[in-house]
Amino acid sequence: MRSVLIKNDYPASATRLWALATDYDALRQVAQGNVEFDGLPHGRFQAGQKVSVMISLFGIFPKRPYNIEILECDETRMVLRTCEEGAGIKSWRHTVRITETGGKSLLTDQVDIDAGWLTGLAAMLARHIYRTRHKPRLKLIESGVY
Repeated sequence: MRSVLIKNDYPASATRLWALATDYDALRQVAQGNVEFDGLPHGRFQAGQKVSVMISLFGIFPKRPYNIEILECDETRMVLRTCEEGAGIKSWRHTVRITETGGKSLLTDQVDIDAGWLTGLAAMLARHIYRTRHKPRLKLIESGVY
């Protein structure tokens, strides 16, 4: 198992950033170019929700089944926890935490990955995927949609 930790600051309140980080339509937008989702619902994440989708990395690899279970979506503490598997991943445990930082906000992604002998590669991909979500999130915040 490998852990990946990514932190990004945003010029928005924690409430606005939380709304963006827990919205399926926003996920589609911030993941664009890295992960394509077929079958992702619309609306907000909800604790207990189970989502089965087809994903393709970078839009070039064949689409494969992928399952996401929302373990926690705590509006008060602004913590989202998922347990994911599929497309070669045995376990992808993702925790998103949002904290207020003096008028701005910090979004922390922590991912614990088990992909068997491909765990190292999966961790490298996770670092890339979560780092590249920063700029599209900034654009969404600047647009005033969230």
